Amino acid sequence: MATRTKAKTKSGTDAGSAGAPQAEATQPTRRKSQARKTVLVTGAAGSLAKRVIHRLSSSCKVIAVDFRHKVELEAGVRSYKVQIHKRDFEDVFRQHKIDAIIHIGRIFPHESDRHRRYNANVLGMKKLLELAKRYGVGQVIVHSTYFVYGASAYNPALLDEDHPLKAAEVTQELVDSVELESLAHIYLWKHPELNITILRPCNVLGPGVRNTMSLLFSRKIVPVLMGFSPLMQFLHVDDMADAIVLAFQKNKPGIYNVAPDDWVAYQEAAEQCGCQRLPLPSVPPAVPRLLSNLLNWNAFFPAYLISYFKYPVVLDGRLFRETFGWKPKRTPNDIFSYYRKQKAILSL
Repeated sequence: MATRTKAKTKSGTDAGSAGAPQAEATQPTRRKSQARKTVLVTGAAGSLAKRVIHRLSSSCKVIAVDFRHKVELEAGVRSYKVQIHKRDFEDVFRQHKIDAIIHIGRIFPHESDRHRRYNANVLGMKKLLELAKRYGVGQVIVHSTYFVYGASAYNPALLDEDHPLKAAEVTQELVDSVELESLAHIYLWKHPELNITILRPCNVLGPGVRNTMSLLFSRKIVPVLMGFSPLMQFLHVDDMADAIVLAFQKNKPGIYNVAPDDWVAYQEAAEQCGCQRLPLPSVPPAVPRLLSNLLNWNAFFPAYLISYFKYPVVLDGRLFRETFGWKPKRTPNDIFSYYRKQKAILSL
């Protein structure tokens, strides 16, 4: 229970320190200085990162970085195309005094081969943390994924932050996700001056999102495994952006699941998104993997995630909700209706 206890202790210390009256007296000065913090946001081409940048641009100086292309953003936001694990990434730190980093940029398995993905995700994480330490960055937020827990029939009903990360036991395709988190976890305890916050969200969906589940629900026909319909949690991309900004503003380091307190069965979610279900045999286990590979479904029904369409991975998100006072504003119907409407528009 070290993770949960540590996070709560940190937040309690911040809130109830002996210097609280003095902090209250200097609050206007602090607000003025915080208003112009320089925040580096990675993965700037993504829908989630763009929403975070938009929310921060009025109060902070935002530096946007993406490995795919230079992103055109609102006025006043500097944008760079750079590989995080390459040497030229340090030039960004030389040119700007970075106060905080929000690391959203990560290459998904369907976007690249394993070698390039490992370099970008794991070595890039190592480079980012080393630069943060070298250049005196005071806060780092890491956007992770619930996939790191692994999908298993033996998972408890609710997974809290202390549950072991078993994704690497499920498939080698998720090793980079687990190692990325492990690096952040090491620096979290070894370098408290970095104030690292690790967020593990459930499935993030909504306009512009290009992850596996969003690509899946965007289709008219979706595969389902016969005999399985695991419970899943879904979070609107705007609610996730709000969660990241809140984590930045309150700065309470630790590891947090980010998820609503409700869940929906996968097949029901597919139906509510306006998808027709295509049943696939689930046994032997090699069959759905073989079909996914043969039909080139790796982007939306990847073989390495087959277990996640069989067994539930339901997050206990109470620690984040209670620590940050966060609650999602969008309901599952708000999320699913977007995909229904998209299909209706395409059918016109």
